[in-house]
Amino acid sequence: MLPVPGTASLPQTESTVFSLSRSESLWTTESARSTCEIYWFPFHLMSTGGSIFACGFILSGLYFAGYCRKATNILGPALVSIGLMVLVVGVVLIPITKENRKQPTTKRPFSYYRQPLFNI
Repeated sequence: MLPVPGTASLPQTESTVFSLSRSESLWTTESARSTCEIYWFPFHLMSTGGSIFACGFILSGLYFAGYCRKATNILGPALVSIGLMVLVVGVVLIPITKENRKQPTTKRPFSYYRQPLFNI
């Protein structure tokens, strides 16, 4: 191998094939990612939905207490329903993400060879 200009020439004792076979990117899978990276989107949806749901719950309570009836008449129930919907989507996304992370099992292809019923 030729030395790269501007760098000190270091002795290369390994072959390229051997060094590539030991690289971590070939042998590591996506299971090396942390749990926070994997479940970031469902956690984000749950926290956003929970906070919107809590705001709607507070506004609905203010409506029944008699404060700001014009503003809380529509905003309270709307925020409760939107927040609950986003919260449930985040909760449902966790088992879906777990299922997608499992290793795929070996499946038979749709067009596998079968023996004919009648040999002519």
